[in-house]
Amino acid sequence: MARVGYLFSPRFLEHDTGPVHPERAHRLAAIHEHLDREGVLRELVPIEPVPAPRERLLAAHDAAHLDRLDATPTEALCQAKYLHLDPDTICCGASYDIAVLAAGGTLRAVDAVMAREVDRVFCALRPPGHHAERDRARGFCLLGNAAIAARHLKLGHGVERVLIVDFDVHHGNGTQHILEEDPGSYYMSVHQHPLYPGTGAAFERGTGKGEGFTLNVPLPPGSGDEQFLEVFDRAFAPEVKRFRPQFVLVSAGFDAHADDPLAQMQVTTGGFAEITRRIVDWAGEHAEGRVVSVLEGGYELSALAESARVHIEGLAH
Repeated sequence: MARVGYLFSPRFLEHDTGPVHPERAHRLAAIHEHLDREGVLRELVPIEPVPAPRERLLAAHDAAHLDRLDATPTEALCQAKYLHLDPDTICCGASYDIAVLAAGGTLRAVDAVMAREVDRVFCALRPPGHHAERDRARGFCLLGNAAIAARHLKLGHGVERVLIVDFDVHHGNGTQHILEEDPGSYYMSVHQHPLYPGTGAAFERGTGKGEGFTLNVPLPPGSGDEQFLEVFDRAFAPEVKRFRPQFVLVSAGFDAHADDPLAQMQVTTGGFAEITRRIVDWAGEHAEGRVVSVLEGGYELSALAESARVHIEGLAH
């Protein structure tokens, strides 16, 4: 059994998006309480996040974007607690500090795996990250957690080939935007189309030196386990073998679940378990088993909590 780390902080619950926003603190609380109730927490190695240093954030984001976010506490207080960064993305006075803590959590997770403190890590954090572009917040996301981790692997650890697998039901436009020119970061996404944010077409394969190191597989509404696993087996697996990643990052969104209200997919909890098994197998074959998984979406609380549980249990094998 692999040693799996669990990165979590109660501070992540302080990112307040209001009482009716889909990306709310209840999501993380549901996961944490379910893992505790099922006895999973005691099998995991607790990892405490630390704030990301600004230089690591600047490896993925423009300084002007960070400065705008850093100004949100004052602006949020002036606007009766909540500030809308775009129609979907809401923050409060504490949000930027918590986003920096979440991004730093991914760095701490990467460091723990590289130091062999643990074999793999699940980062139970928020706000999520894969819609945040280099120069703006989007789609509930302030900072690109997975992309920041990918940059850290290269800059801090000299890792030359990082695979990012994104199975959130929404395309990770931000991760793609930040990494699309980097031939050392292969971004693979399976997602529903049409759906927000409208990116992630099959012809989007990266740009410049990074051309050929982005792989998008859009699926129609109603797709389920069979279709998702076919993507992993027929589209992703040959490219993973060709790329030979030295580290695997996962954008783990569970909103393709059949019960999720924000999309129209039919993936089951068992389907997420099978997806995880494939990712772990790839890591074992190419990357010395090294995986860091970062929470993205998932908005039906029971489905989210149970899917996260089977995903974590899959990381342990």
